[in-house]
Order: sequence, then C-alpha cells, then structure tokens
Amino acid sequence: MAWYAYCIGEKIAFPELARHRKPVPMESVLGISGNQVFLYPASDLAIVVSEHNPVETLNQKSGVDHARVIADCFQHSTVLPFRFGTVFADDESLRKSIRSNQRQFQCNIDKLRGKTEMHLKIFVDDCCAHALDKHVPAEGVGREYLSNLRENAARTRERQTRARAVSFQMHRLFIPLDEEVSCRLTESGKMVLDVAHLIDRKYVERYQNKFATTSAMMRECQMQVSGPWPPYHFVHRLTRGVHAPAQPAAARVTAPATTPLAGLADVIPAMA
Repeated sequence: MAWYAYCIGEKIAFPELARHRKPVPMESVLGISGNQVFLYPASDLAIVVSEHNPVETLNQKSGVDHARVIADCFQHSTVLPFRFGTVFADDESLRKSIRSNQRQFQCNIDKLRGKTEMHLKIFVDDCCAHALDKHVPAEGVGREYLSNLRENAARTRERQTRARAVSFQMHRLFIPLDEEVSCRLTESGKMVLDVAHLIDRKYVERYQNKFATTSAMMRECQMQVSGPWPPYHFVHRLTRGVHAPAQPAAARVTAPATTPLAGLADVIPAMA
C-alpha cells in the first residue's frame, strides 16, 4: 500500500498514539481525494499520511487538501511539512526514510518548537520604470550590444539595491528570528517582495500590531500580511534533500496552497 505524506509531528502531541504501534486514524480529518488521514508512529515522531493510489492524478484541489491537513496538525504539534506530492511506495520505504533521517527530523522539530511563520507581501514601484529593459539578442555584436548589456545590468543592480533596502527595513522593524526574502517584477511594473519571517507563536498578535503601524507609516509601499503558518520555508531550508518525494506521484503540480508565497513572473536575480 502506498502512503501519501503530509508532515511529521511529535508523537507526544497525539494522545491516541500512546498505546499503539500501528497507524491510527486521525479523527475527523480527511486528506487528498477524501482519504482518511492516519498517524503513523515512528519512535518519538508521528508521520501524518493517507492511503494513496499511485495512478491518481494530483491537482490544485490536492494542494489545498495537503495544506489543510498540515494546518490541522499544526494546531496540535510542531510540524515538518513534506513537499506536495511526496509518496512512499509501501510501509517499508516509509519506515526506512524516517529511520535514516530520524536524528535530523528530531533536531529540526526541537529548533522549530513554539515557532511559526508570518508572511509579508510588499508592493513597491519599480525604481527603473522610466527605462525599459532592452532585449539583447545573443548574436548581437559591437558597441550598441555592449551598451545595452551595461544598461540592463545597471538597472538590475538598482532594483536589487532598492529591494535590499526595503528588506533591511522590514527586518529592523519586525526583528524576526529568521527570514527568507525573494523579489520579483510584475507585468504592471511593480516590484514585489515576498518576505517570510520566523517568529515565536506567542508574539503573533504583537507582529500583527506592528504590521498595522508599519503599513500606515510606509505609504510609498502597499503591504499585505498573512499567517500564522506552519514554518514551510524554514523547514525546507533545514531539510533540503531529505524531503524529496520517495516516489513521484502520478502527476506533479505546483500548488500555491502548500506555501504562503504566490508565484510571479520575471524573477530578479537572487539577493546576496
């Protein structure tokens, strides 16, 4: 039997596992395709899974269901979310994966215990909107070609400088424990900063109050806040290479619901 994996939690957070060594149904929680969600015990960990038919196609609704199950578990326990589409072929492959990475999983749970992720989306006018980026053909030669390359590189640096300045200001105002920042351009000519902040769960209300005062103060920016979320970005940073799907699902799709970041086109080169 194949298992679809949602997340890893702490066994102690689920009293129903206290006297069981086999998977136990998670009461009133259904997962992808309406399948019953189970708590699969593994030493001090609880793996949240549901039965999976490998020929099933995963779609956008599957992504929403994936995120919902993780959010339900996050109400009870620190969680390490699996990436959308993670499937284990059978019991043995699930146990083997958890056993071989158990120390790292437990360490990451300890690091993230009591923490949550808040997400800021910041819209800023493009500082280079007055000058359009020029397409430089690969076969271009001569003075004009080199001039266009320099102009485009200068605009990229200017945008990165602006994005870093806004990012630094957000860090100084919100003082997160950790952060992940990306910057993108929209077709409408806006720069969009996606900022994920890791904070203590007990300070969520304080963070939301700080957002209210900051958004009123920074009138040159449009700001949106969401959360609290399970710490998606910071889990995947800690477990990079570990949460790769054990077996590809029948169809892999990128599901915005599995992460608070929304994709936008024209990525600005990553900030240092």
